[in-house]
Amino acid sequence: MLNIKQEIQIILLKNGLSMRKIAELLRQKGLDVPKASGLSYRFNQKRVLFETVQEILDYLGYELTIVKKSQNNN
Repeated sequence: MLNIKQEIQIILLKNGLSMRKIAELLRQKGLDVPKASGLSYRFNQKRVLFETVQEILDYLGYELTIVKKSQNNN
């Protein structure tokens, strides 16, 4: 299972963007997201706001979906 930072980094790479660039774009749009270094730090510390994740995904044309796990014997 990938963590949310890895998932977003994959999406950013697919879109030719970096964490720095997405932070800059969202701040230009008027959204309250930390500067690039702060955003990376929060992801690394696993203390990023859910709202920030939603804003990033929304900007990139993605949405977060919650799905019940299958009933495997894990």
